[in-house]
Amino acid sequence: QVHLEESGGGLVQPGGSLRLSCAASGFTFRYYAMRWYRQAPGKERELVAFITNGGGTTNYAHSVEGRFTISRDNMKNMVYLQMNNLTPEDTAVYYCNVLQLGNMYWGQGTQVTVSS
Repeated sequence: QVHLEESGGGLVQPGGSLRLSCAASGFTFRYYAMRWYRQAPGKERELVAFITNGGGTTNYAHSVEGRFTISRDNMKNMVYLQMNNLTPEDTAVYYCNVLQLGNMYWGQGTQVTVSS
């Protein structure tokens, strides 16, 4: 079955950087686009970044464009989110996501807290 496991979250000061990782298994990873979402306390889950199955096309939420970079390694079944110049507004639980055959699959999430 599909399994997604995020890692790399933590506490970081404003202006700092973090790199999130998502390990995927249970499906043919290289066939599917991948997404990162986040959910801040009291807010709806929002799409942060998207990458096509081959990695040739990426899209970002306006709020993170120019600061975040999504990438993937199809040999390792991994997707990454490099986050730079973090602000307190980036504080959220970050989730890896795949849409497969009409079903959305999620990892357990990793907490990112940006605070001084």
